[in-house]
Amino acid sequence: MTWWHRDPEAAVARPVVPPPRAPESPRHGHPTEADLLTAARTGDSEAAHRLGRLYAQRGDRSAARHWWERAAAAGNIDSAFNLGIWHEKHGSLDEAITWYELAAGAEDAEAAVNLATLLLEQRGDVPRARQWLESAAAAGSRPAARRLALLCEDVGDGAAARDWHHHAACAGDLASAHDLAFMSYASGEEGGAHAWWEYAARGGHADAAYYLGRLLHAGRDPEGAEALYRLAAKVEHPGAASQLGRLALARRDLRTARAWFERAAHFGRVEDQRMAGFVCVELEDPHAASHWFGRAAASGDPESAYNFGLLLIAEHNDLRGGQHWFRQAASYGHQKAAAELSTLQSVIGPQAAPVDDDRWTAEHAPAWDRPVEPELVARAELAVAAAGRRGGTTLRLADLAEILGTWDLLTRRLREPVDVVEWLTDQSGLHASAIEHLSSVRLTLLRPGTAPWPTPGEVEHVLATSRRLRKRLGLT
Repeated sequence: MTWWHRDPEAAVARPVVPPPRAPESPRHGHPTEADLLTAARTGDSEAAHRLGRLYAQRGDRSAARHWWERAAAAGNIDSAFNLGIWHEKHGSLDEAITWYELAAGAEDAEAAVNLATLLLEQRGDVPRARQWLESAAAAGSRPAARRLALLCEDVGDGAAARDWHHHAACAGDLASAHDLAFMSYASGEEGGAHAWWEYAARGGHADAAYYLGRLLHAGRDPEGAEALYRLAAKVEHPGAASQLGRLALARRDLRTARAWFERAAHFGRVEDQRMAGFVCVELEDPHAASHWFGRAAASGDPESAYNFGLLLIAEHNDLRGGQHWFRQAASYGHQKAAAELSTLQSVIGPQAAPVDDDRWTAEHAPAWDRPVEPELVARAELAVAAAGRRGGTTLRLADLAEILGTWDLLTRRLREPVDVVEWLTDQSGLHASAIEHLSSVRLTLLRPGTAPWPTPGEVEHVLATSRRLRKRLGLT
C-alpha cells in the first residue's frame, strides 16, 4: 500500500506553478539553436515555442517571453500557457490572466485551473473562477473537479460540492474521497462514509484510515478499528497512536500502551502526555511519569497538574512544589486538587492567597474526570471533525464527550422503559426544556443528519445543564 505524503490538500489549496511545457516533435528531431531561429523567423510557431523554452532554461527571461509571444500569436497554446506562468511569476497579474484565458479558451485544463486560482485569490471573482473550473472539470481534469468541489463548499452549494467531489474521487483523488466520507457522515449516511473512507484508506490516505477506525469504534468494532489505526500509525498519525495506546491499556498490556502513548505525546498532545504519565505510574517509573505529567501540567492540564503535585510530594517530599501544582489544578476547578491543597496548607501554610471557590465556577467548570465509553468518545470526535471541516464550527472533544458521558451516567441505572426527559426533570427539578435541549444535542451527536451540528453556544448551554444535572443527582 502506497501511503499519501502528508498533506493531500496542499497542492489543491495553492497549485504549484508547473514548469513550462514544451512538447517535443519527432519530425523536428533535435535542432540546434540556429535551426530554431531560422524556422521561428519564418513563422514556425513550434520552433518559436521551443526557442522560448531554450532561452527560459538559460535564464534569459526577456528572450523567452519574446519568442513565446510570437508563438502564441501564431496559435501555439503551450506558449500562451507558459506566458501565463511567466507573468504570474515575473510580470503583471492582468497579463497573466490574459494569457491563461487564451490557453483556457482552447480547452487547456491546466491553464483553466491556474486562471481560476488567480481569479479567486487575487480578484475574488468567484463566478468567473467557477466557470473556468467547470469547463476544465467537465473535460475530465481531476484537479479542476476537486478545486471546484471546494469552491462550491465555500459558497454553500453543498449538492454541487458533493457532485464534484464524486467526480474527483472516482478519478482517484483521495482527498475528495475523504471529504465525501465526512459529508456522508454529517448527513447520516454511514454506509457512504464507510465506503469512501475505505476507498481513500486503501489508496494510502492516513486520515481516512484513522476516521474509518473511529467509525468502526463507534459501531463497537474495536478489532476492525485497531487494524485501521495501525495503518494510519505507519505514517506517524498521532491520533492513531493514541487509540492504539488505549486499546493496549484496555488489554492491560502496559508496556505497549506506554510506547503508543509516548509516540503520540511527542506530537505535543496533552491528553496523551497525561495518559503516558498514568501508565508510567502503573509501571512504577515515577521519573518518566513526572516528565509526562509535568509537560502536560505546563500546558494547563488540571488532571496532570494534580498528579504531578502528588508525585512531587510522594517521590521527592517537595511540599512547596506539590502545593504549586495543586493550586494550578484547583484554579481550573479540580476538586480533588482543591481538597489536597486545603489539607497541605493546613500543614505548611498558604504560599499565596487561598483559591477562591467562587472563581472556580465563574471561570472554569469542575473537571470531568469520569471515564466515558469508547464508543461515545468516538462519536464525539467524529462530530468535532465533521463540524470543523474547512473552517466550520469549532467544537471541543472534551465538551462533547462530557455531554454524552453525562447522559450515559445518569440513565444507565434505569431498569425499566421510561420517558428519560420526564424522569430527569422530576429527579432534578430543572426545566423540561433544558433537558429536552440536552437530549436533542445528544441525539445529533449519536445520529448525525437528524439536525445540524450544535453551535458552540448550544454546547455551552447544554454543558451547563449536564453539570447541574450531575450536581442535583449527587453525581458531581
